[in-house]
Amino acid sequence: MSNETYDVLIVGGGPAGASAGIHLAARGARVLLAERERFPRPKLCGEFISPECLAHFARLGVAERMTAAGGAAVGETIFYTRSGRSAAVPSAWLGREEQRALGLSRAEMDAQLLARAREVGVEVLEGAQAVGLVMEDGGRVCGVRLNVEGETVERRAALTVDATGRAHALVRFVERGSVEGGAAARRGRAPHVAFKAHLEGARARVGACEIYFYRGGYGGLSPVEGDLSNLCFIARAADVRDCGSDPERVMREVLMTNRRAARALEGARPASAWLSVALEGFGRREPAPARGLLAVGDAASFIDPFTGSGMLMALESGELAAEAITRRLGRGDVRAGHQKVFDELAGDYRMRYEERFGARLRLCGWLRRAAFAPRAFAEMAVFALGASAPARRRIARATRGT
Repeated sequence: MSNETYDVLIVGGGPAGASAGIHLAARGARVLLAERERFPRPKLCGEFISPECLAHFARLGVAERMTAAGGAAVGETIFYTRSGRSAAVPSAWLGREEQRALGLSRAEMDAQLLARAREVGVEVLEGAQAVGLVMEDGGRVCGVRLNVEGETVERRAALTVDATGRAHALVRFVERGSVEGGAAARRGRAPHVAFKAHLEGARARVGACEIYFYRGGYGGLSPVEGDLSNLCFIARAADVRDCGSDPERVMREVLMTNRRAARALEGARPASAWLSVALEGFGRREPAPARGLLAVGDAASFIDPFTGSGMLMALESGELAAEAITRRLGRGDVRAGHQKVFDELAGDYRMRYEERFGARLRLCGWLRRAAFAPRAFAEMAVFALGASAPARRRIARATRGT
């Protein structure tokens, strides 16, 4: 690993971090990307790649790779209430008429993106966990301390990007520094837990992603490569504890109270280990939490999985951050280290982030409240949307900001 100072140091090698790194390196920036895991690796995710992502893949230079990776075509998403009432959203509503969504594992997709990052000149360091920030006087972030094979090393950069997903590890370091004595803020129990596994023998409609709503949560079943289905679902932490934290028991006793889910998952068998994570909440965080630090992907905003737009926002925000940074690097302003420039960069990124994502995040907040509403309200909402294709299309497009 080089000892030089980089233009940009990105922590997190998922789609947001890889997107930012590829765009930056392709425009001449010196980029180090540090990733805690070694790829390929499984990842808790709905693994639904909406049609709009295909344009991003083309700009990143991985479109043909993703097509050749063997993912499953997804022609529609069908939402089911507990009683089995449904409303469908064709994938063509989200992109061009001839496009379909893609069901592809994160292990495959992320590995392809990281390989592309290396090709365009990003220095990639796997097995490197962020353990702290390097700060200058005035509170500017100028690098990260990394644990690499048990040794703590320090790497510096003009700018740092938090692409650590829901963990928002670098943002947390900033939050902890604001607490008296530098101690971590006390956090209550997370209200929800998410689970994910690949299944054999699931019986969803061919070529469809199915979304199931039930008391206290929702889940999605979508095809992926290898004739498998990806099941990813959210349940209340209290219900998980009542089931002894056993994911298959939670699936049977909570998720399968949805009538359609019970039929689709009857006889399904796990083909991979279960993954789980506690969810502290949804919604947006500060996209520029400290001078010299930007956040992308889930580290900046965790959008509700049932919208199917999380992957899109990861790729979009990575590109958006790269554009904001490139405008300064091209003039040499950031490299010069003037504080005014970092403040201007933060203000520019916040403004563009709000323009791009603000409306859709607010809409998804309203949809979340409907999803967790009492059963009767949810039934009526799906009945109304099922009767109006124009209304479904408008809402689906609005979750993409269009």
